Amino acid sequence: MGMWWIVVVAILAHTVSASVREYDWEVEYKFGWPDCKEGMVMAINGQFPGPTIHALAGDTIVVHLTNKLATEGLVIHWHGIRQLGSPWADGAAGVTQCAISPGETFTYNFTVDKPGTHFYHGHYGMQRSAGLYGSLIIDVEKGKKGPLRYDGEFNLLLSDWWHEDILSQELGLSSRPMRWIGEAQSILINGRGQFNCSLAAQYSNTSLPTCTFKDGDQCAPHRLHVEPNKTYRIRLASSTALASLNFAVQGHKLIVVEADGNYITPFATDDIDIYSGETYSVLLTTDQDPSQNYYISAGVRGRKPNTPPALTVLHYVTAPSSQLPSSPPPETPRWNDFDRSKTFSKKIFAATGSPPPPEKFDERLILLNTQNLIDGFTKWAINNVSLAVPGTPYLGAVKYNLRTGFNRNSPPKDYPADYDIMNPPRNRNTKQGNGIYVFPFNVTVDVILQNANGLNANASEIHPWHLHGHDFWVLGYGEGKFKPGVDEKTYNLKNPPLRNTVALYPYGWTALRFVTDNPGVWFFHCHIEPHLHMGMGVVFAEGLNRIGKVPDEALGCGLTKQFLMNRNSP
Repeated sequence: MGMWWIVVVAILAHTVSASVREYDWEVEYKFGWPDCKEGMVMAINGQFPGPTIHALAGDTIVVHLTNKLATEGLVIHWHGIRQLGSPWADGAAGVTQCAISPGETFTYNFTVDKPGTHFYHGHYGMQRSAGLYGSLIIDVEKGKKGPLRYDGEFNLLLSDWWHEDILSQELGLSSRPMRWIGEAQSILINGRGQFNCSLAAQYSNTSLPTCTFKDGDQCAPHRLHVEPNKTYRIRLASSTALASLNFAVQGHKLIVVEADGNYITPFATDDIDIYSGETYSVLLTTDQDPSQNYYISAGVRGRKPNTPPALTVLHYVTAPSSQLPSSPPPETPRWNDFDRSKTFSKKIFAATGSPPPPEKFDERLILLNTQNLIDGFTKWAINNVSLAVPGTPYLGAVKYNLRTGFNRNSPPKDYPADYDIMNPPRNRNTKQGNGIYVFPFNVTVDVILQNANGLNANASEIHPWHLHGHDFWVLGYGEGKFKPGVDEKTYNLKNPPLRNTVALYPYGWTALRFVTDNPGVWFFHCHIEPHLHMGMGVVFAEGLNRIGKVPDEALGCGLTKQFLMNRNSP
C-alpha cells in the first residue's frame, strides 16, 4: 500500500507541474504586405508569422494541423525540440512522416523537456520561404527559477523575403540550366520589413524615401518599448532561407547568454552573427540617453549584400514615440570578413555545469560538401551523393523493416584523400542516393563537416548545418582540409557549447560530437532552403529496435500505406 501511495503522489505532482497546451491550426495562403509590397504568404489561422507558442519545460504540446492549401502537402518541424520518445512528431517530410494532404488534419503531440528559445517552420518543399514559421518559447518549469535575471523580454524572429513565389523558385532551382533565386528583396523582423522605403533614409545614399505608415499597415515595424535603466532579454531566431545576418542595437552592448536553447558562458559584444537555424538570447541594459531612440539592425553577412538591412527602433518610453534616432543605424560588418565571423563563433562556450562531451568517439564521419552536376542539373552533394528523399518515410521503412523503402547500403563515410578542396571539382558530376547512416544505440559519433570550392572558381559558401533530434557539442573549427590524427588535438573537450545548428565556413572544417541516445531517424542538413532542395543533406538512424509506437496517420503514403492496409485488414 505504501508503494502504491508513493506512485500516486508522484503522478499527481507531475500533473500539477506540467500542462497540456493544445492548439487547432489551419494553414492556407493569404495576401499580405510583409515588406509593403503585396504578395502571397503562408499563414496559420490567418496570422503571419504564425502564432507564438509559450510553454514551460515538461509541458506537452498538442497541435491539430489542418492543411487548407489547395495543391500542396504540408508538415511543420519543431526546430530545436529533441522529440524524445516521439520521433514521428519531428515534422520532416519523407523522413519522419508523410506530408499532410490537402484537406486532411494531422496531430503533433510531444513533450518539451527543457527551457530554451526555439521556433517552428515548414519542412516540405520550400514552404519556410513562403512564411510558414513562428516562435516556440520554452520557459523554466513552474516553481523553479532560471539562471537569468531581467525585467522584461522581447522575441524577434528574423527572416528573408522574396517577391517571387516559392513554386517558381523551386522550378528554377530544378531547371537545366539552374535559375538561381537571387538575393532576397527584404529582411523581415517579426514578419515586417520595408522594400520601397527606409526608416533611415536621411542617413543613406539611396533614393528611397522615408517610410510613413498608417494604422494597420502590415509592414510597419514593431518597435521595442523600453524603460530606462532596465535589463531586457531579447530572444533571437533566424528562420532565413538563404541569408546569414548580423544583429545590432545602436549604442548598446549585448550580453550573449543562450545559444540554440542552451545556456552559455556570458560574453559582451556589439553585434551578433546569426545563421539560418540558429537561436540566441542576449541581455540588453537600457543605459543610454533616455531622451533618444535607437536603431535595431539586421543586415546580410556571408553573401554579397544586395538586400538592405532590416530596421526597427528601440524606443525609450521617455522619448517621443515618433522620434527617429539622431544618428545612423549600426553598419553591418563587411559581408566576407569571415575571420570576424569565426572569432565570434569561437567566443561561445558552454555555461558552467553543462554536461561535458565523451572524451572519445566510437564512429566518425567526414562529410565533404560539394556543388556538382547530374545530367546538367545543379546539385549539392555530400561525399558525392546528392540526397533524394524517397516516397516512403524512412521512419516507417525501418520501423516495419520494409527493405525496398530506401537503399540499404550506407553512403560513403569519408571522401578520397587526394580531393582538392581549394579548386572546382575535377569530376563535376555526382549521383543521387537515398541511403542512410545507421548507428547502434548510445554510441558517440563525431561528424567532421568539410567545406570545399563550388563549381565556379574562388567560390566557397557558408553552410549552417542543423541536426534534428539532438544537441551536439561543437568541438572546434579549422582552416583547409581536416587532418585526422592531428586536428583532434585542437578540440575543446573542456567546455564546448551544445548546439543544434553550426556554421561551416568557406574552405574550412567544423567538428561536432553527439551521442545516439534518441531512437529514431533524424535529418542532418544544410539549413539554407535552396541547398537542401538541391540535395544537401544526410539522414541518421539510431536505436532502431527501441523505436516506440508510431501513429498510423504519420505513415499513410508509399510502402507503409500498403503495409498498414494489409496489417489492418480482417
